[in-house]
Amino acid sequence: MKEYWRKITDKYGFPKVCITLFLLLLIALAFMMKQDVAAMFGDSLVRITMNGILVLAMVPSIVSGTGLNFGLSLGIITGLLAGCISIEMNMRGMAAFLWALVMSVPMSLIVGYGYGWLLNKVKGDEMTVGTYVGFSIVSLMSIGWMVIPFTSPEMVWAIGGTGLRSTITLTNRYAKVLDDFMAIPVLGTKIPTGALLFFALFCLLMWLFLRSKTGMAMMAAGDNPRFAAASGINVNRQRMIGTVLSTVLGGIGILVYAQSFGFLQLYQAPLMMPFAATAAILIGGATAKKATIAHVISGTILFQALLTISLPVINQLMPVGNLSEVIRIIVSNGVILYALTKVGGSH
Repeated sequence: MKEYWRKITDKYGFPKVCITLFLLLLIALAFMMKQDVAAMFGDSLVRITMNGILVLAMVPSIVSGTGLNFGLSLGIITGLLAGCISIEMNMRGMAAFLWALVMSVPMSLIVGYGYGWLLNKVKGDEMTVGTYVGFSIVSLMSIGWMVIPFTSPEMVWAIGGTGLRSTITLTNRYAKVLDDFMAIPVLGTKIPTGALLFFALFCLLMWLFLRSKTGMAMMAAGDNPRFAAASGINVNRQRMIGTVLSTVLGGIGILVYAQSFGFLQLYQAPLMMPFAATAAILIGGATAKKATIAHVISGTILFQALLTISLPVINQLMPVGNLSEVIRIIVSNGVILYALTKVGGSH
């Protein structure tokens, strides 16, 4: 039994195995407590699709050699800004969502290029610098949200008429435009078909990109920079491509998240979002130097399903305090800490 456990953990990773077992235990408890498991399943699917592209954004940064992108907040902010612009333009429905996506891309390209240039200057300390940059930009934009001259009454503070609200509702704009697209009702809940297809499309595009000539060069640069340079690959350029792609996916990902959540959350809201995406991909089996689409999918499913199911189950088991939030913090930050202790041995 001990030998079998060691083989399983060596193959799939200790965090992934433990989280899977804990999730299965929670599902069994949910059935025993006669909770609405169908609703939990539907909520889990929604959370998986709304967070999936943010997790996918970690792949290009990892495989290009810059490591876990703790500066993903830069891309998230460009997406939030594009979402605000679409509201300012008085757009609604799927058109508003798609235009927000389109507008986020050029902004993410510019921001990602500057961020990539910085990471090329601080090789070896990318994750530390990325965390600092992410925190700094979020704080700087907390001022920006107050001074950017938006005028839509849906966004600005009612008193004074200047500065954006911390939470902007999308109910009359593009809330759940993906979730409701081709949604399939099942057992009192619904499958967010449109959001699932959108996530699957981007996973497919990333899979195809990683098998292209540029993608292969990027992975080679990340895996062994010296050998790649000796083979004629411009390592700095490949790192730049990975960082820009990650930033663009961050901008797109937050818009997918927002349409599902129903709100744009500004100011300090993007601060910790990179850590949740990092925890998910690490649970899936990725490391600071290796990540695949399979890691994204499995990690997002495990992480988000765990958080969704743990809330009602733990609250019913121990209805004292907010233990579900404690579990969420332990899982997300504990997995990140575990993975980072392994980074040193991976170089």
